[in-house]
This record gives sequence, C-alpha cells and structure tokens, in this order.
Amino acid sequence: MGQTLTRAAQWTSASEGGEGKLEFTPINETILNNIIKFVEGFPGKHPQEAQMPFKKALVWQTSLEPSAFTGGYEQTDDGGLKSTAKDKEDNPFLVMEKRGEVNCILKVSSLEQVSAVLRTAGDKKMHEARCILEANLDPLVNILGEGFASVEGEDSATVRLLDQIQKEEGEVKEEKEMKLKVALIVQQFDTQLMSQSIKEIAKEVRLRPEQVDREVKLLQSYSGEDENCVLESIVYTSDYVFANGCRAPPWRQVHGEICYVKIKPHDGDALSVTAATAGVFLNKGSEKEGEEIDYEREGEISKDLITLLKEKSSHFAGKIDKKEFTLQEENRRDEGRYDANPDDDGDLTDRRDDRGKEKEENEEKQEKQKTSKKKKKAGTQKLEPSLKWRNLGVAQEENEKSKKEKKDKEKKKVVKEKRTSRISSEGGRKAKTPAQEEEDFSESSSESEEEEETPDRRQESNADLPSEYWQIQKLVKYLKGGNQTATIIALCSMRDFNLAQETCQLAIRDVGGLEVLINLLETEEIKCKIGSLKILKEISRNVQIRRAIADLGGLQTMVEILLSPNKDLKCLAAETIANVAKFRRARRTVRQHGGIKKLVGLLDCAPLGSAHMSAETEKDIDVARCGALALWSCSKSTKNKHAIRKAGGIPLLAKLLKSPHEDMLIPVVGTLQECASEQSYRLAIRTEGMIEDLVKNLNSEDAELQMHCASSIFKCAEEKETRDLVREYGGLDPLVKLLSKSDNKELLAAATGAIWKCAISPENVQRFQDLKAIESLVGLLNDQPEEVLVNVVGALGECAQEPSNRMSIRKAGGIPPLVNLLTGTNQALLINVTKAVGACATEPDNMTVIDRLDGVRLLWSLLKNQNPEVQASAAWAICPCIENAKDAGEMVRSFVGGLELIVSLLKSEHMEVLSSVCAAIANIAKDEENLAVITDHGVVPMLAKLTPTTDDKLRRHLADAIARCCMWGNNRVAFGEHDAVAPLVRYLKSPNNDVHRATAEALYQLSKDPNNCITMHENGVVKLLLDMVGSEDEGLQEAAAGCIGNIRRLALANEKAKFQ
Repeated sequence: MGQTLTRAAQWTSASEGGEGKLEFTPINETILNNIIKFVEGFPGKHPQEAQMPFKKALVWQTSLEPSAFTGGYEQTDDGGLKSTAKDKEDNPFLVMEKRGEVNCILKVSSLEQVSAVLRTAGDKKMHEARCILEANLDPLVNILGEGFASVEGEDSATVRLLDQIQKEEGEVKEEKEMKLKVALIVQQFDTQLMSQSIKEIAKEVRLRPEQVDREVKLLQSYSGEDENCVLESIVYTSDYVFANGCRAPPWRQVHGEICYVKIKPHDGDALSVTAATAGVFLNKGSEKEGEEIDYEREGEISKDLITLLKEKSSHFAGKIDKKEFTLQEENRRDEGRYDANPDDDGDLTDRRDDRGKEKEENEEKQEKQKTSKKKKKAGTQKLEPSLKWRNLGVAQEENEKSKKEKKDKEKKKVVKEKRTSRISSEGGRKAKTPAQEEEDFSESSSESEEEEETPDRRQESNADLPSEYWQIQKLVKYLKGGNQTATIIALCSMRDFNLAQETCQLAIRDVGGLEVLINLLETEEIKCKIGSLKILKEISRNVQIRRAIADLGGLQTMVEILLSPNKDLKCLAAETIANVAKFRRARRTVRQHGGIKKLVGLLDCAPLGSAHMSAETEKDIDVARCGALALWSCSKSTKNKHAIRKAGGIPLLAKLLKSPHEDMLIPVVGTLQECASEQSYRLAIRTEGMIEDLVKNLNSEDAELQMHCASSIFKCAEEKETRDLVREYGGLDPLVKLLSKSDNKELLAAATGAIWKCAISPENVQRFQDLKAIESLVGLLNDQPEEVLVNVVGALGECAQEPSNRMSIRKAGGIPPLVNLLTGTNQALLINVTKAVGACATEPDNMTVIDRLDGVRLLWSLLKNQNPEVQASAAWAICPCIENAKDAGEMVRSFVGGLELIVSLLKSEHMEVLSSVCAAIANIAKDEENLAVITDHGVVPMLAKLTPTTDDKLRRHLADAIARCCMWGNNRVAFGEHDAVAPLVRYLKSPNNDVHRATAEALYQLSKDPNNCITMHENGVVKLLLDMVGSEDEGLQEAAAGCIGNIRRLALANEKAKFQ
C-alpha cells in the first residue's frame, strides 16, 4: 500500500504550503476502490490479525457523525464516541472527538475498526478513505511501526522482523508472528495494487522522442544572445541518437527517459532538463563540464519544455506572452521549417490545422511573387516562421528594414485619421488577424458565447461631448498629478459618476484614466488601491474596457493583490478578475501568472454552518465568494479546469456548496457546472457528496441557482452511480416541477437535460411515470428553442424504452410533433428524434400514426444525411417501422431509390452505421420482392466483405442479414464464393449469446449448399455447434442442430457415393 501511494497515486496540494491531497483522477479512484475492498474484507479473511492493535493510531477529520455508529460503541461525556472493543491496556480501538460544532476527529487503532468506519460511511466511503490516506501519508508506519516505512530500494523490514521472531519466545513471539503475517498480507496486496496501477498509467498518452526533438529544434530557432530571443541557448548533452530516437543511455531508457538538454535562459542560471515519456523535469545536473549527470528529479513534471520554461524563466514567459521574439536561424531548406501554433489557451504545440495551412500558402505565394527578383539574386532561401508566428511579430531583419518607411507612413496616416474621424459601428469591426481567428476556434470553452472583437469606439474630437466626459478628464488630470489626498478625493469623485454608463466608461479609457488606475494598484497606499479597484470593477463590465485592462497588464497586478493581507483588496481584485476573464487571453494570463492557485486559496474559509459568525468570519466568507466568482469565469478554459483541480479546489468547492447563502452558491455551482464537462470533476462531484447538495438546491427560490444545479446534474448524470444518487436524494421530483417554468428557457434547457440523462436508468423512468413527466415533456415539443427540444426529445426517447410509456406518448399527442421534427437540420436533434420515433414504432398503434404522417419516408430520407450518427440512428428507427407496418414490403418499395440507398450504406466506414444498416436489411429481406431487388443491387458481395469484422454488435446483425438473404436464388452459393463462410465460423467463439444465435441461423441457411458444408467442416464448425445444441436458447438449439444435420447428410451422401 505504501509503495503504491508513494509511486503510483497522484498527489497535489490544497494551497501554498498545504498538505498533500489525492487528485480526483481515474487512477486514484481505482487505487481507492481496491484499498476499500481490501480493508472491508480483511476482518472476514483474517479475524485475529484484524484485531491487532496499531503501533500508532490513524487520525483524521471525518465527515461522519457519532449517531452514525450503532452496536459496539458508547457515547462519551464531550459528545464524542468510543468503541467497547479495547486493547490489552484497556484503550478503546476507536475514539471520536468533537472539535467545535461541525468537525469530528477519529482515532482508530485496528483494521477491524477501520473496516467498520468504511462500512458505516456507506456511499461516502471513498471520501472517508481519501481523508484517511491524506492525513496518514504512510499508513504502514502507523500500523506496524517506523521500521516499515516506504523506502527507495530494497526493504529489509520483513527480514529483520523474521530474525527477531527466531530469538523471541512466548507472547512476544506470537505478537511478532502476527505482525509479520499482517506485513506479508499488506505487502502482497501492495504488489498487486502497484501492478494494476502501472497498467492504468501505461494507458496514458506519453511523450515520444520525435516530439521532444521537434520542440528542441523549434526553441533553438528562437534562441540567441540577443535579448529579443526567448532563450540564450538550448543544446543536447549527447549527440548520439539511438535507433529508437532516444539520446539517453540504455540504462536510463528503461526508466522512460528520452534525452537530456542544457538550457541557458537570459534571466537565470543554466537548467539541466530531463525529457521522459511522462513529461519533462529538472534534474540535478553535473558539477563540472563532462561529468555524468545526476539523474534525480527536482520539482514537478511538466507536460513539455515550453510549459517548464514558462515556470522557470520570467523572461521566456514574458516574451511568449507578449509575442516579442526574433527568429535566429536562416538559410534553411523548406523542409526544415518549424511550425508552432497556439493551442486552446495559446501555448505552443506542434500542430497546425488545415485552415492555417491554406492561409499560409496563399500569403507565401503573394510574398514570392513580390520578392522573386530578390530571391534570384540572393540564391538562398531564408527560413520563414509559420503564419501564426508571423502574426505574433516574428519578422526577419531584412523585412523590417525594407518595410520601415512604409510603416512610418501608415502610422502618420492613422494618427491623422484618428484626429478627424472616429472608429465606430458605422466604420465596421476591427479586423482580426488569421492567428486571432484560429485562436477563436481553439478554445475548449464549455460555453459558446465568446466575446468577439467589438468596434473600438472612441469619442469624436469635434463632436458635442457630454459634460461627464470633460469632468472625468479633469479628474484624471488630478489623478496623474495630485498628491495622495488629491488622488483619493479624485477617486471618490469619479465613483459619483454613473460608471455603468458606457459614455463614462469609454471616457475614462480615452483620456488615459485606465493607465493611471492600473498604476495606482502598484502603490503602497491601501485607500488608493481600494478606490482604483472599485472603479475598475464597475467599468470592467464593458467588453472594450476589459480588453484594454488586459493589454495594459492590469491582470498581473490584480493576481499579485490576491496575496494581500487586506481582505477588502482581495475581494475587489477577485471580482475585477471575474469581470475581465471573460475572454481567452485574459483567462490564459491569470493561469500563467499563478492566479488559479491564489484564487483557490481564497476559497479556504471558516465553516459556513456556524450559528454565530464574527465580522471577521463574514469577511472571510465574502473573500471566498469573490474567489469563486473569479474561478467561475476562469473555468471556461480546459487548462484552467485542470489547474483548479491540481490546486486542490475540488474539496474546497464541496465545502462551500453547503453554504446557506445563495450569493455564495451561485458562483460555486456555476464553477462546478463548467468543470463537470471533465470526467475527473464528475467523479469528484459524486464521491465528495456534492450530488446531495445539488439536489437540495434544486428547491431554491433562485432561478439562476436552480439552472446551474440542473446543468451540473445534466453533465454528471452520464454515470449510472450519479443517476442513482439523484434518485435516492429525491432529485427527480424538483426536476419535473421545473418543467412548468417554460418562460425561462435557460432553466428549462437545464432541467430537461437533467431529466434526459437521468431517464437512461429504468428505475428513474418509473419515477418519472409516477410524476406524469411524459405528459409535461410532450407539451414542450412545440414552440421551444432547439436546445430545449434536443433534451425533451432525448428524454422521451429514453422513456419510450418502456412499453407503457409509448402508449402514454401517443395518448398525450406526442407522435405528430415528433414526426414533424424529422424535417429539421439540427444534427443533435435529429439523432434524438429518430431514436424516439423508432422506440415509439415498436407499438403497432403508434406505427399506424407514424405511417399515416409519412414518418417512415422522412426517416428514410435521413439516410442521405452526411452525419454518420444521424444515418445510424435513422437506420435503427427504420427497423421497428418495417417490423410493425401493415404492408411493409409495399411501403419500402414505394420509396424511389430507397433500397439502392440503404445497400450503398454498406460501404460506410462507421461501425454503428454498418450495424444499423445490416439490421435494416435483415428486416427488408423478409419480403421476397425486396430481397430480389437488393440482391440485384449487389448486397451479397457487400455483406460478405464485412464478415472479417471483430465487432460483436456488427457480427450479430450481419449474420442476421446473411441468414435472411440466403432465402433468394443462389445467394447462399454466392456467399460461399465470396469467402463469407469461414469468418462466420469464428463468430461462434464470441462470448455473446446473441451473436451465437444469429450466426447459427446463418450457418444453417448456408449449409444447404454442399460447398459451404465442406468449408464449415474444414474450419471446425461441428465441435463448436455441438456445444450449442445443449443451449437453453431453443432458437440456437434448432439452428445448430439443423446445420450439423446438413453437414452429416452430405457426409453420408459422399459415403454412399463411394460404395456405389
């Protein structure tokens, strides 16, 4: 256990100088589940060892109450608890102490009691196990003593204990033998756990030698002694490259190390860096040039060199952020070009999308045409940066010289135009560079509404300006030149204006007030800082102002203020960051300057449930609220979500979620709702007991809070465990009640989304039935926005899996609007509506309505859709329509080109499309005329071509289709000629019984041809079918026996022919 927790588990810290915390990752979840299973089962397997007293008690802060423990425990005078089971010295094995009104501390001294605690915790046992391990980093030390601490290299503790046992006698010997047994059991479990963890870790994406080499070469091209370069130098420590691309010696390659590089930044000492498959990190380097490197790791592992250098070199980070760096390498060939694109948050990667390539090629062609004469004279070709780097200001010196005069003229022209005209909405939008356009599409925000470039609105110099403009101009002059008192008075006077008015906001910017306000944040005077932040907080609601604040470096200063001891300052800084961080670049700046970790630190406040709170405690809670607001804005970026998790934000958000104050809950739930798109957060929300709080807040009077809670449940309910918890905590009832609030479309979209996901579980559908949710959902099928319709139809599709609900949908009048939605264009809506119509079509009465409304033709037309998911969903829906239509054969033939279309889909590359089309063909082939038509369209060779598949879902429906198609003409002979028989025999080795039944039926039909019987026999079909003759499935029995009978009859005929 100790080695696994030390080496395989992933740890972080909650705040600056905080204790280690287990991250919410799939690997950690696996480790915790295995440890819980081991501890819970330990008393049953080893009852004596489970009662062995620990060397030192395990101590942790528990979420359990004394009342949760029953049987074998007694109350103490201070309201705590202790176990009746005691050790030889009459000390109880379990003691619970009350610390304040909320917190309890558990002290446990035997594995039997640890097991009892986990069983008592119930669905919160993972949270409890996490608390135990975080508070006791090496539990073996507590259980067995210091001698069993986890150490590097060979552990001789067990050997030492064995030697001691041989020297002892009596009770001492028995105790040490029991201790040895426990040590061996735990050691064996630790080995198994480590092995399983390594398998999980091995599945993660790792760095490759070619990636590292590409990144090193990229950085070398921007390195040099010039201060404008990002680095002074970066070189490999070894020039020898092994066949696998690594430069590390073989005895280090076994540790996953790829190479070692020496990096000299402009602003610090040289760095010795190891690049490994797990990431890059600093090593201890070598004392003298030429000596062997000390490979021991120092610090954290970063995902790549650029991330590491941003943390270690402020010069490097500054150049990258400001995009002020110079390309040094010249005279390279075209194939030596290095490309670097910003990813979702602007960091450098080795990717370039197709749109960027096309724009780059177009610009290169134009540049070549303009400079063709110069290139002929030069005879050499200079290395050009990729398009995005060119837009960042990376230009060659010659280009700068040749364009210098032109730029000066343009600047003069711009200045002149600014004096005589204004840039406004009439003048059009500020043009984006291609790099900016690509960055707009690269952010992985969970919200679609991202700020676009708005017109840079400035006041006309010769226009009639409002009086406020001139008054603000005077105040800014006082701010610039006045003393401390004048500055404070000017700030107070400025706050008297209506700062929510755009005219006042832009006036402050136009007269240079923003620069002054941001500069005041760097003073030592608290009152000036507070006054400045109060103004910035108000005016930063304006899109142009917040971009200007980011351009002037205001965010960096505000991030530093978050460490201030003054709580008012921290509140204002966090609220202003929350306003400014509405666009990608601002969110990136906050993260890169350590803002995420500082904001997470603000969340750590006093318990929120205290009856009497002092003024200081209330201020702490307000700080936490402002921190949550800022994190909410920042959490729209994927990288910021990971940063919040790594900074230990999840447990703190879970604590704040229990707050009784709605103004605190809205930003906390908003942050969780944004982050719930990540699997690690969904896991944390479930295991930290947050589902109960989300459900409780669904009953709030605040519509915004209800909306965020429903959205969080919508995202988290992908997992069955979460859906069960929502039901257990009574969350389905308030969700259905929210359907009545049809005027609030955002709330309605969130509620219907949560209902849709919860309806995936049949137990929840039963509850929705009782609450008459289906009738309410049907009522929302008309006059609703698409985001609501997608969820409503999805919910109806899940509910329609129950036969009784299909009738309810028809009686509520839901079939016509569902069929009408088949004519839409929204892809997500089409996927859901086809599923819903298909589910309803399994009821004959419903099918009559669908047929009357021409729904089958509409479904068939969706097979032409370009989206494979829509094609597959439509094909699945067609299957029950054909099964339940009164004259299905004639109906299918009435669709012009319909049969040819569905056969052509067998050429698709998508497995789900192929499976659904095979299922549809199996139903179509029930009609002899239709079977003849699809045979003419070449269905036999197409089906035969698919037989080598290993996908069981496709295998099942493909075998069904082949069995049906054998009924016409010489199709069974044609399948044999197209080598379809031998692969079908292999299907019988599948573990899926449905595949066995379909395959046996197909083989039975194919065995009516003698050549196919020979092929089957050669591939060992008889032995496989003999096992299936004894199956409980009658259909499988009959088909297997029929196939064996045909093969046997052929063998007898051959024997008879020989004797004749």
